[in-house]
Amino acid sequence: MRRGAWWTTVAIGLALAFGAGTALAGDAPWAAPAADKAKKNPVAKAAGARDGKKSYETNCVACHGAQGKGDGPAAAALTPKPKNLGEKAIQDESDGEIFWKITTGRGSMPPWQQLPEKERWGLVHHIRSFAPAAAPAKKKQ
Repeated sequence: MRRGAWWTTVAIGLALAFGAGTALAGDAPWAAPAADKAKKNPVAKAAGARDGKKSYETNCVACHGAQGKGDGPAAAALTPKPKNLGEKAIQDESDGEIFWKITTGRGSMPPWQQLPEKERWGLVHHIRSFAPAAAPAKKKQ
């Protein structure tokens, strides 16, 4: 099998494996239970962000891309498409809600409960780094 044909077969397989039957799941709201939403991140921000970045590069870049925009090399084969982690709706979620989504997964987003809890909380800190920079305040004249 030619190299290009092999990748096409892999991409179609991924789309069928992760995408088939998940489009409806992507349409419904994905909300964490209240108790999980309320959880606070127990990992210190500096260490968590550093460790979270390493875990992100290993486990998340393929789908979400290096800048968290949902444009990783595997994204084209997924339905629904990976989210842009910098978008306001995601950045407005609580740490507990993001942690729960990482842990449970849904549709083309796999569950990552096999990662140590501390590592998943570190991922939450790293996801916060994708927030757009705040616009500087305008001076009153």
